[in-house]
Amino acid sequence: MSGSTFGSIFQITTWGESHGRAIGVVIDGCPAGLPLCEEDIQKYLDRRRPGQSKFTTQRGESDSVQILSGTFQGKTTGMPLSLMVPNTDQRSRDYGNIAEVYRPGHADYTFDQKYGFRDYRGGGRSSGRETIGRVAAGAVACKILERLGVTVTAYTKSIGNIQVSPERFHLDACAGNPFYMPDAEAAKEAEALVTQCMANKDSTGGVVECIVKNLPAGVGDPCFDKLDANLAKAVMSIGAVKAVEIGDGVAVTTLHGSENNDAMYYENGVLSKKSNHGGGIYGGISDGSDIILRAHIKPTPSISAPQNTIDRAGSNVEISIHGRHDPIIVPRAVVVVECMTALTVLDGLLSSMTSRMDKIESCFGSADSLPHSLS
Repeated sequence: MSGSTFGSIFQITTWGESHGRAIGVVIDGCPAGLPLCEEDIQKYLDRRRPGQSKFTTQRGESDSVQILSGTFQGKTTGMPLSLMVPNTDQRSRDYGNIAEVYRPGHADYTFDQKYGFRDYRGGGRSSGRETIGRVAAGAVACKILERLGVTVTAYTKSIGNIQVSPERFHLDACAGNPFYMPDAEAAKEAEALVTQCMANKDSTGGVVECIVKNLPAGVGDPCFDKLDANLAKAVMSIGAVKAVEIGDGVAVTTLHGSENNDAMYYENGVLSKKSNHGGGIYGGISDGSDIILRAHIKPTPSISAPQNTIDRAGSNVEISIHGRHDPIIVPRAVVVVECMTALTVLDGLLSSMTSRMDKIESCFGSADSLPHSLS
């Protein structure tokens, strides 16, 4: 009922609240034999960890992950993998003034209407801190995909009206600025924009782009389990995301069919395309080229400027939100988009293993090659 489980074969269930004792995830369906240690997961969690610059919340969390089950002697066992991150710097007193007031742009009112109750301390399950479980699970998915030669890479494409320039695009630049932008000059412009937002007690949004490389053709299922449909659901499930595009996205509405169709050709026996308007997916199934998606992320709703809202008693009130909040969500959301994409792609890969007899036989062998049963 709570919608906390995602995936079909590589299935995850996240748990925990922003101001509870811990946040975590249980992964069911992780194959046995994968070398895995806490550092493999920690490097992903460090990318979304708060307090890394003046442009993120100053909540002092190390976000140190603990593997509670599912590994033995450094490898996964095939049993449920349980990962936990303790909460160590909760300041619930910062939220006392919103216990009876609904914050604009938040899930306060809708949670109250659904459950008749809400955890107002940091938003509970609707907090961005819920994404810790997603990232921890995504780190495991990424490690499996790397073994298969599949890479998933996300970065900030824009902040406010500041766009990354294709001419200045360098992925190495992401690590050199607090916005994870592959364009050092655009990052400087973004810093000025966000600094002004902070001075105005306001916030801004942006776009995260994610590219999947080396995913083989044939991943995804027709109708309700299309790869692009599942990717859209996965990324839209991230709290701050308000729109998802695949390939050219909404820009295709201005094109003619002759412009939008991706012409195919063979070169040295290898199938290639002259363009990738479709973002690597047709009929809900991967075509072997790069999968490209973008997540459009709203401005942080927690701003300290006065706002009009209502309270539980039905009165009109004014509120100024206190506490430690990100003036922009986008940089810390980059790894979340990356991990939700990885989880979806891996689940699709595992599902595709049963779509053809030759794939099943390559794994288990044919009738002639199967060993005889014990008598």
